Amino acid sequence: KIVFKNENQPSLAEIITVLGAGMVGALAYTFSDTFWFSAVEGEVYAYSSLFTAVVFWAILKWEDCADEPLAERWIIFIAYLMGLSIGVHLLNLLCIPALVLVFYYKKYEEPNLKGTLLALLISFVLVAVVLYGIVPGFVNMAGWFDLLFVNVLGCSFNTGAVVYILLMIAAIVWGLWESYKGKSELRSRIAFCVNMIFVGIPFVGYKAWLWIVLIAAIVVFAFKWKKLSGSLINTILLSLMVMLIGYFSYGLTVIRSSAQPPMDQNSPDNMFSLERYLNREQYGETPLLYGQTFVSEVKWKRSGNNCIPIYEKRGAVWNKKAKNSPDEKDRYEITGYNERPVMADELNMFFPRMHSAREDHIAAYKAWSNFQGKKVTYDKCGQKETVMKPTMVENLRFFFSYQVNYMYWRYFMWNFAGRQNDIQGTMGELHAGNWITGIKFIDRMLVGDMDEMPDELKQNKGYNRYYMLPLILGLLGILAQAYGGKKGVQGFWITFFLFFMTGLAIVLYLNQTPNQPRERDYAYAGSFYAFCIWIGLAIPALVRLVEKIMPKTVAAILVSVLCLGVPTLMACENWDDHDRSGRYTCRDFAYNYLVGCEEDAIIFTNGDNDTFPLWYIQEVEGVRTDVRVCNMSYLQTDWYYSQMLRPYYESEAFPVDWTEPMYKNGKRDVARIIPRRQDSISLQQAMSWLESDKGFTKRIQGYQEDIDYIPANRLYLNIDKQQVLDNKYVDEKYANKIVEKMDFNFNGKSYLGKHELMLLKLIEEGEWKRPLYFAVTVDPALMRSYQRYFIHEGLVYKIAPVNRCVDTDKMYDNLCNNFRWGNIQDSTVYLDENNLRMCRTQRQMFGTLIKALCQEGKFEKAEAAIARCEEIFPKDLFPVNFVDAGLSG
Repeated sequence: KIVFKNENQPSLAEIITVLGAGMVGALAYTFSDTFWFSAVEGEVYAYSSLFTAVVFWAILKWEDCADEPLAERWIIFIAYLMGLSIGVHLLNLLCIPALVLVFYYKKYEEPNLKGTLLALLISFVLVAVVLYGIVPGFVNMAGWFDLLFVNVLGCSFNTGAVVYILLMIAAIVWGLWESYKGKSELRSRIAFCVNMIFVGIPFVGYKAWLWIVLIAAIVVFAFKWKKLSGSLINTILLSLMVMLIGYFSYGLTVIRSSAQPPMDQNSPDNMFSLERYLNREQYGETPLLYGQTFVSEVKWKRSGNNCIPIYEKRGAVWNKKAKNSPDEKDRYEITGYNERPVMADELNMFFPRMHSAREDHIAAYKAWSNFQGKKVTYDKCGQKETVMKPTMVENLRFFFSYQVNYMYWRYFMWNFAGRQNDIQGTMGELHAGNWITGIKFIDRMLVGDMDEMPDELKQNKGYNRYYMLPLILGLLGILAQAYGGKKGVQGFWITFFLFFMTGLAIVLYLNQTPNQPRERDYAYAGSFYAFCIWIGLAIPALVRLVEKIMPKTVAAILVSVLCLGVPTLMACENWDDHDRSGRYTCRDFAYNYLVGCEEDAIIFTNGDNDTFPLWYIQEVEGVRTDVRVCNMSYLQTDWYYSQMLRPYYESEAFPVDWTEPMYKNGKRDVARIIPRRQDSISLQQAMSWLESDKGFTKRIQGYQEDIDYIPANRLYLNIDKQQVLDNKYVDEKYANKIVEKMDFNFNGKSYLGKHELMLLKLIEEGEWKRPLYFAVTVDPALMRSYQRYFIHEGLVYKIAPVNRCVDTDKMYDNLCNNFRWGNIQDSTVYLDENNLRMCRTQRQMFGTLIKALCQEGKFEKAEAAIARCEEIFPKDLFPVNFVDAGLSG
């Protein structure tokens, strides 16, 4: 429309210009750093980008035929895509403002500022209706129905949810019938109200008064808005129906969880657990418009002679009632309440950007904001306390310097100016992950002289230079559209709000803390997609300039060919650090963890990188399915406890005799360590005390409620040497090294988490039949109380009743013969920072082995291990740094 003067008979020059614009814009996005990374990553963001593109294409198709019969089918198609996209990622909902602007500019011949602002307001309401109404409301309604059918009518779990879905379908069919036939306007409007309420839109939050207000608003809207015709009601209900069809993809999650598969995060097998799964409650809440700062304290109130913190109750937490036997009837029970601490108003602020109280976050807040603070005095249970609260200026300085500049514009410039390297930055380090241009005098001002950087940084494959050419094209496209007359201005605002809502609006909403565990550029791929539209729109503008000095067709060809050089440059620069061919580190390192374990072992892991690859290689490739992989982070939850107490594949259940009522629904989440005697007690005594429900084992002075606790901070376990040898838990060579007693010292710890209790229970009840391992990458703090009894066998520490040592025979065999190395010695294989870090971990194991071999006098083996290490990790690909200094020389 921008180019064609006559859409029915476009000229050759116009066709070439349109094709050139489309190719340049599309290829610029294709070869952009963020999208290319998402495309080769096993994640949801490439799929989300697809939905963004198709939805935007669909609204433009609607615009072409908006005044024709049946044009509404494109709107219904968009609603279906929105429903499907909810099952992928909620990011796609942020396209709605741009879609609404397209609708407004098409339907109103004389759009103005007031109308544009009103259209935007309506679009934000639509986003809120879907995000805070339909998405959680539908599950809430299904949960309430299930509660009625299970607890009152005695049916099995999820019966009420099925009945609710059938009633919802019936309500929509009724509404469609009434609005289609048009025999009664009253019945059509009643059906509209029933559907809007029944789908759960009004049930936002936990306040009954808010529900009543929203229900009243729906009724008033339905009966007072005269433009709500039968045709419009029909279109709205059809859109709702197809959106729910897409949203029903989450039904697979419930069905799959009910089958109790080995991997079943959060166990969303009923409506209440599905609600928590969808709300991502394990990640907590982040304040947006008003809330706490990093110095905020909870409010306190007097209760007799004590002070207790004030919490706001926000609804009951319903869970399946734990059963002592399978014959018990299904039932839900309240296991607690969603509670939020009420913070002292004096320490809160509007638009709080520095909200986390973690020590590392506070240090980063202060560094990014040049923190000075202001003194604020508040009442803490009758005592006046003074703290240094961040000022609004410092709050905004952190917002602009870190959240906007570092966590958005830096990523934006990665894609359209250039990238320094693939090293993750956290504090704006000059050598790590900054944006550059490739123009030396500009880069010297940004990051210093790149020529003086170490070779390791200069040769980094993430060193990509676009010389700001994509950025320049995009800016030209913005100017061309913004000054392109009435239609151009309208198009500019449509594209701008797609750009803003999928970029800076996400920055505002996420309110990210410093020291993110990974780069977050993937979250803004939609914004970069919008900018590539402007890159494409630069082509017609340039053609219009060039055609003044040469024929139009020649100008179109010349501009298109020259501008295609920009995405070509991006492809050439980005190819080496986005090409994953030949790289099998993730799979092979997972193999190494598992193959280093003995038969029927249990291996405790902690982070993503030492857990998910192990699950993959077991689930997909069937490797060592006899080994039970247990993530210590998940083991702090009751749903993961249940999974560990079930067998799967060739792996037996944990040998622990706890039944569901002993650990579910808040039971024994933590055990406080409250020494009531100076000497140590046996592990059996500690566990018996913890497992007892007798009153004297739960009551302690100073606590108003019963608590789970262990009455000593030092535990011991007597060892039956013969049992250990008979079960072949350790090799015969350790027969004389088996200790008589294992001591576990928890001095300095105030409590043991659910995950630590399970480990102690396994040691107590295991009878040294089933090997227990820690992955070497587990947080040392979690292993501290057990590390005296580690046998180092490769990438795992075996917990055994012997003093800490290295099993050089097993470790040598694993590292030199059994392990796979993912093709890392091939210089053409791209290893990013994460892969290099994992490689260094594996190489450090060689250092441990070589040192132990030398201490044992096995120098020939040590030399063979050195040779094998240098073969796997050649120094030209893996420079030795201070961490692996033990390998040098």
